[in-house]
Amino acid sequence: MSQHSAQPALPADFAERCQALGSSTLYEASGLPCAVDPQISSIWSGAFIAAPAYPLVCSPGDNLSIHIALERAPRGSVLVVDASSFIAGYWGEVLTVAAEAAGVVGLVINGGVRDIAAITKRGFPVFARGVSVRGTVKASAPSIGSPILFAGAPVAPGDLVVADDDGVVIIPAGEAERTIVAGEARAAKEAEMMKQLANGATTLELMGLGVWREKA
Repeated sequence: MSQHSAQPALPADFAERCQALGSSTLYEASGLPCAVDPQISSIWSGAFIAAPAYPLVCSPGDNLSIHIALERAPRGSVLVVDASSFIAGYWGEVLTVAAEAAGVVGLVINGGVRDIAAITKRGFPVFARGVSVRGTVKASAPSIGSPILFAGAPVAPGDLVVADDDGVVIIPAGEAERTIVAGEARAAKEAEMMKQLANGATTLELMGLGVWREKA
């Protein structure tokens, strides 16, 4: 339990601020290797997650860790499940209903899911590597609630997960406030740039790329 208490708290208003910025801006602002493999994407358009991570590992074709995690994860968490890129139906409508009852707000899985229509209808945000009708066994639970490397990004309990149509980023809890503030500054700069573009400026001018105009 010490790893949970050691994590810095996320800013109180992090979810609203992250939704205004989006995953791409936060990634660029972070300066960190926090981007998850882009093959892990939303199963329905418009899904959004901004929540503290609860990481776990499933053996290939085995979802016992998920069932255990739903009893242990703090309310408000997103499950971050490493299934070693193995595509099977680790998650479906039943686990979605269980997650909603447990206060789990989303799923990011390096593996597969099923019951897409039902999950979409419920509006539960799921980001997965693939979709599969194949079921899973329940025989082993390699890791639950401990830090892991997830599809290219390190993740510890309490880290900030932001996922949307652009992809998934996982920002260390201790870097969350700095990253959000940097993201807001970046967004303000881009808003000013777009205003100037609408008034006739060019990207070559605004980005200092005028030399390429002469070469063309």
